[in-house]
Amino acid sequence: MGVNLLRERYRVDLVGLQATCEANYLRLMRLLPDMRENCTARRVALSEGERLLGVLALEVIEACPYTTTLQVRQELGLPWLPAPRLEVRVYHDARMAEVIGAEQARRLLAIYPYPNQDMHQPDEKNQLNLFLGEWLSHCLACGHELEPVLQR
Repeated sequence: MGVNLLRERYRVDLVGLQATCEANYLRLMRLLPDMRENCTARRVALSEGERLLGVLALEVIEACPYTTTLQVRQELGLPWLPAPRLEVRVYHDARMAEVIGAEQARRLLAIYPYPNQDMHQPDEKNQLNLFLGEWLSHCLACGHELEPVLQR
């Protein structure tokens, strides 16, 4: 019995991707509920005791009648860990939010051939949408309003 060296081609799980994007929409609407009414921003802090671990920054960069584009980034991260920065398109009529860009990748493909020049995973877009969901869920569960530092 020979070993099959051909990998099965990656196929997009549309139902799973849709569920992820719907859940991300709900999470974003909890964090930034008035994103449609006015161009706005919000910063959510993550702390351990008195120590500030990082800040999730949400900023509206484009507002249209049916869509809003956000920049979602980490501030005050660890010096040895690159801070994530995602561009997210929110589709209000479909009640979905999907990652459309990350770091240097301005537009993400649904499927990447593998290997490729930029070393994207075949399911890179799906992984980024799942990561966004986990990141937003953690901020909803553990985050708090960023309090300004009082000067004495």
